[in-house]
Amino acid sequence: MSRNESSDKGYGLSSEGSPGGAAVFSLSGRLTLASLEAFRREAAALIDALAPSSLSLELSGLSSLDSAGALGLLRLQAEATQRGIPVAVAGNSEQAGRLLALVGERTKRGKDPLPAAASPGFFEEIGGNMVSLMHGLVDDISFQGELLFDTIRGCLNPRSVRWKDVLFYMRRAGVNGLPIVGLISFLLGFIIAFMSSLQLKQFGANLFVADLVAIAVVRELGPIMTAILVAGRSGSAFAAEIGTMQVNEEVDALATMGFDPMLFLSVPKLLAMLAILPVLTIYADILGILGGLVIGVTALDLTFRSYMAETHSVLSATVIFASLIKTVAFAVLIATVGCQRGFRVQGGADAVGAAATSAVVTAIFLIIIADSVFAVILQYLGI
Repeated sequence: MSRNESSDKGYGLSSEGSPGGAAVFSLSGRLTLASLEAFRREAAALIDALAPSSLSLELSGLSSLDSAGALGLLRLQAEATQRGIPVAVAGNSEQAGRLLALVGERTKRGKDPLPAAASPGFFEEIGGNMVSLMHGLVDDISFQGELLFDTIRGCLNPRSVRWKDVLFYMRRAGVNGLPIVGLISFLLGFIIAFMSSLQLKQFGANLFVADLVAIAVVRELGPIMTAILVAGRSGSAFAAEIGTMQVNEEVDALATMGFDPMLFLSVPKLLAMLAILPVLTIYADILGILGGLVIGVTALDLTFRSYMAETHSVLSATVIFASLIKTVAFAVLIATVGCQRGFRVQGGADAVGAAATSAVVTAIFLIIIADSVFAVILQYLGI
């Protein structure tokens, strides 16, 4: 017989039985969360030392048992059973018995962590990822449809839209973004003109640098680079702003006060993006052409008038209109993805950061996909 009782631990554990035979573990005192780890280590050591053929847990001496202590007893019973040692529980009071039954039922319902979880196979993992991807895609499409519906409803009822917030987001996404968009666009046109001039000068085709810069910037690089920059600046800000409100339960408070969170938070952001992104794109196109003009005048012996005349000859209203149509689609993607990621935040500050990152990555990916689709469609339309 072995006894181990300690007031410091809050519980007492004694064992009766010989090695290899039946054993009885008698518990006394308080088996709670504070003493759970010590109890598990001590009971495991006794089982290793005795290696009993059967085990009986005597609980009549327990004065207190909480849910953590009940879980510890159930884990001890499961571990012994896995080693081929049958376990019986005796002497427990009606209250302890109900607690053990309740914890056991919740543990089974919530995937008991005791059995070793089998790692998913290769095909099972691929299938799970595809199911998650499809659920996410359906969720994104559903959110975009709801946001577009609320936007149309807000435009039909202008008083329901917070126009001051629309102007605020136009200033933050548009006016505050002018320096970085202008600098990137100017350098982009400058680099394209410089690199193309190295080849075209060999054939005496210096003037066609203006054509190349105009087509490249206006049709493709201007819209997509502006959209990517705005997604990085504003898409992440939308996700972080709404995500922080979600964590602080401010979104639930808005719904409780009778406000529609979608109309209150997301519609102003989408309207601001629809208004400002085409303007930013035109601004980027102009700066990109000016970047090419610098190379044309300083390195290719072209005059300002000849360069601009050639640029004007290759740019038609149809090309500019098609470029602006792209920006409308990009604006919808940036705003909807940013707001959707914000509304789906669950957790704390790390979840807000993850939502902001996801908003930027997803928006850029969708922008590139949409631009590819537009390129194919416009090619077939002859634009």
